[in-house]
Amino acid sequence: MKPGYTYNAHETERMKAVHGLPLASFASRTAAFVFDFLLAFAIFLGMLMLAAPLLIRLGLVTGDVNLKFDFQHWYSIVALVIYFGFATFVGNGKTPGKWVFGIRVVSLVHERMSIWHSFERALGYGASCLEFGFGFAQYFIHPNRRTVHDRIAETIVVRDRPQSGSRKHASS
Repeated sequence: MKPGYTYNAHETERMKAVHGLPLASFASRTAAFVFDFLLAFAIFLGMLMLAAPLLIRLGLVTGDVNLKFDFQHWYSIVALVIYFGFATFVGNGKTPGKWVFGIRVVSLVHERMSIWHSFERALGYGASCLEFGFGFAQYFIHPNRRTVHDRIAETIVVRDRPQSGSRKHASS
């Protein structure tokens, strides 16, 4: 009889390690997302102005098409996925928006956000947008405040710094 694969509950220790972390509020998550979306738009616009002549020469877009950041062109979606995936990976769960609002994405499987988890989560935003954003609204019904993209990538979003008024006292 060949040795088979066995189930490995590798998540258990990591889940114990993150147990009790304070979850981020919906307001801070939304504000960070909007901040990041606007930053991604600004970066995309700057890069598009530089890359438009090359894209036209390569035939990826036609010269008569008005290049713009919308959801009708493939490059708009690709730009958002690259921004959110790369920023989450490089910041180990902190995009610039999450950094500004004092929150971070934490993997339930690994100590550090892997490149796969980061891009998986970025792609998961698309799933959260389906059905008029119901995937985002699931924050309010999931016991651990996880949205669709959190569950897809096996992540949670936590507060990264104490809220005002809850200071830690150093013991002397």
